[in-house]
Amino acid sequence: MNSIMENGMDGLHHSGVQMVQYLQMNYKSSQDWFMFISFAADLRNTFFIFFPIWFHLCESVGIKLIWVAVIGDWLNLVFKWILFGQRPYWWVHETSYYVNTSSPDIMQFPVTCETGPGSPSGHAMGSSSVYYVMTCAALSLLKSHTSFKSRCQRWCLWSFFWTVQVNVCLSRVFVAAHFPHQVIAGVISGIVVAKVFNQLQIIYSVNLKKYIYTTVFLFSFALGFYLLLKAYDVDLLWTLDKASHWCSKPEWIHIDSTPFAGLIRNLGIFLGLGLALDSEMYKYTCKEKQRTEFMFRLSCIITSLVVLHLFDSFELPSNVEMVFYVLSFCKSIAVPITAVGIVPYCILHVLRRQDKKVL
Repeated sequence: MNSIMENGMDGLHHSGVQMVQYLQMNYKSSQDWFMFISFAADLRNTFFIFFPIWFHLCESVGIKLIWVAVIGDWLNLVFKWILFGQRPYWWVHETSYYVNTSSPDIMQFPVTCETGPGSPSGHAMGSSSVYYVMTCAALSLLKSHTSFKSRCQRWCLWSFFWTVQVNVCLSRVFVAAHFPHQVIAGVISGIVVAKVFNQLQIIYSVNLKKYIYTTVFLFSFALGFYLLLKAYDVDLLWTLDKASHWCSKPEWIHIDSTPFAGLIRNLGIFLGLGLALDSEMYKYTCKEKQRTEFMFRLSCIITSLVVLHLFDSFELPSNVEMVFYVLSFCKSIAVPITAVGIVPYCILHVLRRQDKKVL
């Protein structure tokens, strides 16, 4: 039975490698585009770009984006640890499928050498969940009184959504980071997560204590699951050696692509949101009428994007793994606090001073 399943997976992986080769040979001129898509689909952009924009346009959407991104990526990590998915760039070198022939030659790129298991694709899952939430939010904001205009809006937005997902999937296959079935599974999983959170209203009334409890639970479950399987000689970090051994260039392997690095970053963002929504700065700005004005919202969006971009440009030292995790957690906590609390609070005071000068 096991041999039948292994042969079936080998056949599926072989067809996936053929797809990788086809894309790399026939769409080599689109290499820069696929590289950009892989970079743009990283969940980091949700926290540093989409979240501050949507939070200041519609707070509920911004909050939902964080919940969907964090819980979705946590589920992705658990799925990967259960499914033990291979990645094309190392599978072609280690499989016995090509014992009688030479292994297929596939190219690698700076975004190829992910260090975690491959199934389901985190990029595809994160992209589909986040863009599904944003598409639904845009449709609700662009309500039209005419059925024709409403249908056009829906067609345009959903066409854009699926165009993004197709490009993300093709990108991850092109760079040999994923097999086709892994990106498809990622898209489906991401949409399911987004649909679930579209129905949950409780996330908008969660207090700081529940944010802390949820953060502790997510971390404890992941760590406990890891330690439990390790006690039974199941190494959930088995992919790190494969990535180190088969990646073309050592500098393409980054510590922030490891499973625990993503978990720590996401939990920092999640806890930071709870702290930001409970902060006196946020509560103060909520009482002011100016926060509903378009220019105030626009100022908050632009300032948040600039500050967070500068903040993100500072690279953390990665020589000591534990120090990197601690600093990454602290840095992530600061992201929502900056966008939700500090920036609106400072802009409000600047506008007040200008009003006093005019008077």
